[in-house]
Amino acid sequence: MEKRLLLISNSTNYGEEYLDYTRPHIRKFLGKEVKEVLFIPYAGVSISYEEYASKVENIFNKLGYDLLSIHRTEDPVGAVDRAGAIVVGGGNTFHLVHMMHETGVMDAIRKKILSGTPYIGWSAGSNVACPSLKTTNDMPIIEPLSFEGLGAVPFQINPHYTDAIIPNHNGETREERIREFLVANPDIIVVGLKEGTMLHIEGDDIRYIGSKTIKVFRKDEPTLEFDKNASLDFLR
Repeated sequence: MEKRLLLISNSTNYGEEYLDYTRPHIRKFLGKEVKEVLFIPYAGVSISYEEYASKVENIFNKLGYDLLSIHRTEDPVGAVDRAGAIVVGGGNTFHLVHMMHETGVMDAIRKKILSGTPYIGWSAGSNVACPSLKTTNDMPIIEPLSFEGLGAVPFQINPHYTDAIIPNHNGETREERIREFLVANPDIIVVGLKEGTMLHIEGDDIRYIGSKTIKVFRKDEPTLEFDKNASLDFLR
């Protein structure tokens, strides 16, 4: 079966309710065949898993789906194996990857994606779908067993991407940080996903959703910018 992913930059746009702009896309992506989603709350740090799961469950229930949070199960790998769809929330990517390796669900989720199980992730949940977590914006608050992600896509995502330059701030811009990554990882493409945008992947078809542009970075090449009408086949 073909892999199916909805990779979202951020959960909430300024002034909107939680996951508001994502809801019609989530409903369309999951369709009517999916009845229950398995939620992975491991990126949550300043919020408990139970609080996080309840927050997301409220939204998915409104969309017509039941939600089972993996932290409520005694067998995380078994829960993944039985899942009809998998949803990974945002937060701290290092903590998310640490827990996914520690519980053994990293490999299990990878197998499910490759078998065609729908996968939805936002922020850290999008980052972990990549080969590694190396293009996260998060602080390394914990040391994972490995930086390895799901590898569900062959490129890296930088969620919450922005071109903003803070006045009187001497730190690197987001693009400068990505360019540093490309020096150390010259063969990997990086996609800057601005807030309010997402990638919808069906097999080899990659479609960009959003009113803003998408940034694509390669080592020693000019930064490319695409809108929603552009072909992204080169990312396969």
